[in-house]
Order: sequence, then C-alpha cells, then structure tokens
Amino acid sequence: MTSDCGLAPDLEPGDSLEDLSRRLALVIPGDTVRGTFFLGTLDMVRECRGEAGVRRCLAAVDEPRFMEFFHYPVGTFLRLNEAAVVELTLRGEGNWTWAQRRLGRRAAADLLSSAAGRALVLLSRGETRRLMGNLPSAYRAAVNHGERSVVWEGERRGRVIMRRDFMPCAFHEGLLAALLESTKAQGVGVQGARLDVLDGEYRVEWE
Repeated sequence: MTSDCGLAPDLEPGDSLEDLSRRLALVIPGDTVRGTFFLGTLDMVRECRGEAGVRRCLAAVDEPRFMEFFHYPVGTFLRLNEAAVVELTLRGEGNWTWAQRRLGRRAAADLLSSAAGRALVLLSRGETRRLMGNLPSAYRAAVNHGERSVVWEGERRGRVIMRRDFMPCAFHEGLLAALLESTKAQGVGVQGARLDVLDGEYRVEWE
C-alpha cells in the first residue's frame, strides 16, 4: 500500500469562503454522505497517525464508528474532515491545502472502488472525456445534496461546476485529479475557484 504521508510543498490555505463555520451554517437536515468516505478518511489518518489519531478524530465528531453503506450527516463529515486535516498536518508535513488535496485523492479511490465508481469506469471505457461526462451521476450516488455539471471548452479541457457542495476547493482538486489520472491521462491539471460559500468551479485539462 502506498502512503499519502510524504512531504508537501508550501501551499496557501483556503480563503474565508472555505471557513468551516460558514459551510456548517448552511447544512440542512437530510444532507448526507455515504459511510464509505468516513471510513476512507479514518483509514488515511490511521496510516499516518495510527489508532491514536483515529480516536482523536472520532472524539471530535462524537461518533464511535461508521458503517460503509450507511448515510451520515454532511455536517459530521465536515467536522471529521477538519479533524483529519489537523492529524495529517500535526508534524508539519504539509498545510491545510495539501491535506485537503490528499483527502480528496483518498475519496476518489473510495469512489472508484464503490459500485457507482465501478459503473463509472465501465461506462467510461477507459476514456478520460467519457469519465468526466459521467461524473455528475457518480457524485449523486455518493452524496444526496448539490448539483454538478461539466462544460466542455475543448477536446481535453473543460469546467466542472459544483453548486451547493460543502467540501473545500482543495479537496475536490485532489479528487478530480485522481479521477483523471485513473484513466492514465497525462499532464493532468485541476484548478478550483470558489464562487460562493457552497459553489465552486474547477478547470480541468489533460494531454
């Protein structure tokens, strides 16, 4: 198993629109995330910080455990995500942005290993453009809130637009990059921009 705990570049943290309290304030009952992604987050913390780190994360969200196929409140996932960032940056190995991108990459791996992810891969036939076009439906299988769409600007370039999505831009930068790379795409580039507290736009391209 490869590790995501290596040294990181010096990256800038998220701006005020990424503030956790602002995102939590917009959560409504019924906004949920599949347990798969909770478990993946905890697995990354376990790999980097051991069981003590996992216990600290669980204490931060006041949950004893998570189940893969259950759905849990998105607010709980946001708090777990931030607790995981604290653990991943505990020894100065990277900053907030770096940790969010690593967690996004882990979420991509968890998505691809799920039933929805396997269907995404099958429908994409190994083609990067097909995978990106089918991405909105894969997101709907993972979370029950928000809207995602893809706008093409060229054969290998486009924008992924996310409305009412609670995760930081850096998280989705990591997730989208990992999904593109899963098709063996080269020269992958992903750059996110926050449009509003829950709205973001991600420019994606590959060679």
